[in-house]
Amino acid sequence: MNVIGVSFGYHDSACCLLQDGQLVAAAQEERFSRIKNDKAFPAAAFRYCLDHAALTIADIDCVAFYENPGVKLGRQLWMGMLPSSAPNRRALIQARALWTGPEEIQLLTGYDGAIEIVDHHLSHAASAFFYSGFEEAAVLTVDGVGEWQTTTYNSAQDAEITCLDSVDFPNSLGLFYSAITGYLGFEVNEGEYKVMGLAPYGQPRYTGQIREMIKEGPLGSFQLNLHYYSFLEADIMFSDDLIQLLGMPPRSPGSDITQFHMDVARSAQMVLEEILLAKVHYLHAITPSDNLCMAGGVALNVVANSRCLNETPFKHLFVQPAAGDAGGCLGAAAVAHVRRTGARPCRQRLNQIYLGPSNDSEETWKALSSSGVSFRDYRGNTPGLLEHVVDRLVEGKVVAWVSGRMEFGPRSLGARSILADPRRPEMQERINAVVKQRESFRPFAPAVLEESAPEHFALDHPSPFMLETCQVISPIQLPAVTHVDGSARIQTVTRAANSRFAALLEHFHQRTSCPILLNTSFNLRGEPIVCTIHDAISTFGRSMMDLLVLDDFLIERSDIPAMWRNIGQGARRSEQDYAVYTML
Repeated sequence: MNVIGVSFGYHDSACCLLQDGQLVAAAQEERFSRIKNDKAFPAAAFRYCLDHAALTIADIDCVAFYENPGVKLGRQLWMGMLPSSAPNRRALIQARALWTGPEEIQLLTGYDGAIEIVDHHLSHAASAFFYSGFEEAAVLTVDGVGEWQTTTYNSAQDAEITCLDSVDFPNSLGLFYSAITGYLGFEVNEGEYKVMGLAPYGQPRYTGQIREMIKEGPLGSFQLNLHYYSFLEADIMFSDDLIQLLGMPPRSPGSDITQFHMDVARSAQMVLEEILLAKVHYLHAITPSDNLCMAGGVALNVVANSRCLNETPFKHLFVQPAAGDAGGCLGAAAVAHVRRTGARPCRQRLNQIYLGPSNDSEETWKALSSSGVSFRDYRGNTPGLLEHVVDRLVEGKVVAWVSGRMEFGPRSLGARSILADPRRPEMQERINAVVKQRESFRPFAPAVLEESAPEHFALDHPSPFMLETCQVISPIQLPAVTHVDGSARIQTVTRAANSRFAALLEHFHQRTSCPILLNTSFNLRGEPIVCTIHDAISTFGRSMMDLLVLDDFLIERSDIPAMWRNIGQGARRSEQDYAVYTML
């Protein structure tokens, strides 16, 4: 049974492949197209999934789509017909009416078989529960909006997920947080994590005003005060009333961040956590369980996730690592499998997410050899490679690390990562300023050997996907990965999940008595995480990193030719770039 799951049309399009209920491949389209948060049909990701399993389109038994386009269109048309809707909004809705998911799948792939339509929030719920390893669980989904639903409360057991209650559009925790994101000058649907990262620098001075934006209701309900929002009338999230409420104009993108902005971020984060905690308590009341699963874009708020586990009756939490729309393809495929077989897929817990493409060693060698660049070849000598990398890390160098299959989801987990020594106080500022080229307040995550984690972090269970925060309790000073509030977004690493990355941590531990590395995504500001060696070379050349590791090959910054510093300017590839890639 070969089931393809696809999500596309809004943001973060992606594709996955289930074979007999086992997840064998998954990738986001942005990694191939190099367009951040690409929403287009995931043609390259679709092709990758087929190629990985040596399948053709004729081998696919079913394609599953992650939302119901007909129901979604009804909501969009309702928005377009509101008396307050601007003419350009009506035109936008009319244009969207021409788009239909199943027809586009057939047109672009030539597929003429069965297509399963799975409601958006069911896709979210299934993407968490069916990969959690739990036999039964309570499942909470929270996002901006699917078709109509914005929040669902579910009970799940074996192969069945039952929706017990829901909240519908326009009332939405996701849209509430996105309005604050836009007000603070960050990009909606992409910059929400920046608000979360900024919050610890502030004080909750505006919680009273923020609570005016969203009112908690009885049981599972809550309600937006629509006076403070404009998403029903225009392509902007917040209204002039919100500006008056907070007493300051919105921040212009790229402008200075002041204490006021920090305080607004802290206040919004606090209100989000308060409401989310109340709703998790409600979910436990209507479906008592020790196990909680969460999905939807709001489930990427790692600070709130930790509170949902630590301050509610639930004892175990599973958050699907690509909890936003990209991960909807996983849930859609799982639901399609259940519908067609009657059996639950994936009874084992998802403990690694290295589901993307890898680079062929021989092809990498040929590309580097033909380029004329000096490089070191460590094929057959992994210990030597690891010692070389540790030498550079101990010297205070920044390492670009490409190893094995690419991660699925928004976090780099040791396959497409930037690594550094977490003990160096200057490292956070250096990487933010001259490597990642992004805001100075943004925190970095620690990657730690799982068996060593309890000694350094207040966490009593594995956290392989960077989806929880905890306090740093290490006897080692870790300034580069400790946030201003003393917390860290931790990744625990095992040899079973990623043997080479675990071996690197072990070598660093042996040399320094520190089993931890700073780990952040291998990309520059505004660009997707790298996928291929060509993406890695482009990003390395335009950054100020010191060492590039391409699986078994090492390139020092001092050895790169001048032209590498100009490869791939910007996120999209040009014909000129392609010529250089071909030469490489």
